Amino acid sequence: MRCELLTWGEIRRLARRLAKLIHTSDYHPDVIIAIARGGYVPARLVCDFLDIYNLTSIRVAHYTSGADKGQTARLSSPLNVDVHDLRVLIIDDVSDTGDTLQVTLDHVRSFNPAEVKIGVLHHKTVSSIEPDFYAKKIIKWRWLIYPWAVIEDLSGFIAAMEPAPKSMTEASDRLEKEHSINVSQTMLEDVYALLHKATCRTSKHPT
Repeated sequence: MRCELLTWGEIRRLARRLAKLIHTSDYHPDVIIAIARGGYVPARLVCDFLDIYNLTSIRVAHYTSGADKGQTARLSSPLNVDVHDLRVLIIDDVSDTGDTLQVTLDHVRSFNPAEVKIGVLHHKTVSSIEPDFYAKKIIKWRWLIYPWAVIEDLSGFIAAMEPAPKSMTEASDRLEKEHSINVSQTMLEDVYALLHKATCRTSKHPT
């Protein structure tokens, strides 16, 4: 699986571009809904660029660590505010399969808002839903590793390696070879700390 590791600077530039597209479209949302968890940071940045205070969230469970995908997207934390007759902007990090966006749209529309639009940082053309706004289009599919999910994703990739790497150096080499990811020593140390905690939890509570 080819991957792309994104930086905080890239995220800010993409969020700024997304906010500019929304602004120039003359769409003025009353409230922004972040899709947890990937949409938290992009939604907050867009709020800042557009000077929007009303921000809330819902959670749709689909992907877990290391691009491990559940069978279906499902709503796990519903909307807890009334958006009836309001202009709504849904924000997520990426449109991938489109399943998460579809579940979110169906749920939000059940509140009878005045209008609903979607904005994402990255739109993958394989998605079944095309967002109203996106900062960047991804034509050649790859897994995007956002800076708020680096440790989670990398630990998932390393945990899935067969056979397991015997050292951090080997893990680093295989991440580059198998996923086109170059990671720092500090980042790998953080990843291995997480893997160690997971191993300790498993040993204390065997299945």
